[in-house]
Amino acid sequence: MAKPLTSAERLTRHNAVLLHVDHQEGLYTGVRDIATLELKHNVVGLTRAALALGVPVVVTTTTESMWGPMIPELAAVLASHTVIERTTVNAWDEPRIVEAVQATGRQHLIVTGVSTDVCLALPALAALRDGYTAYAVVDASGGFSQIQVDLGVARMVQAGVIPVGYSTVSVELLADNAAPEAQAVYEGLGIPFSNMVFGLKRYWQA
Repeated sequence: MAKPLTSAERLTRHNAVLLHVDHQEGLYTGVRDIATLELKHNVVGLTRAALALGVPVVVTTTTESMWGPMIPELAAVLASHTVIERTTVNAWDEPRIVEAVQATGRQHLIVTGVSTDVCLALPALAALRDGYTAYAVVDASGGFSQIQVDLGVARMVQAGVIPVGYSTVSVELLADNAAPEAQAVYEGLGIPFSNMVFGLKRYWQA
């Protein structure tokens, strides 16, 4: 079990691990609180940023015979990662997932999931109870109605899970725009203005 953290400990690339839960084709057809193209953009951008910064990524699906495979956009980015398929509703009830997170030795858990109120909320809450600091990436997750998302986020916040956005948590992990990974992070996030800035930077340096 992870040791409880003080609230003063900062989130960094060295103490974070990213957990993606159930970004599957069948589940995406039910998402209603965010456009699926935007959701795919956000979760892929977050993943690219994490990989650029050396943050470990754990990924799981549930009952693919029912809900389909992982979305191809995310599968392409995580081609070298093993997908842990499970049957439990709460991903944290699957020992292989907990063991994969524990193996990283990191205690700040960044979580995404479809749906927000179940696949994101339940493992985030369970990890919190186990002593992890849990961050819920709300705009890299999706729910089947706005009320379900609102209730899921409210439940997490009341328990102490920290809600974040995909680009916000990524730049927090980056920490310094002078870091050699900065360009890869911003390009991975796919923020239009940042791509324009780096395009101008290349022009100025030419």
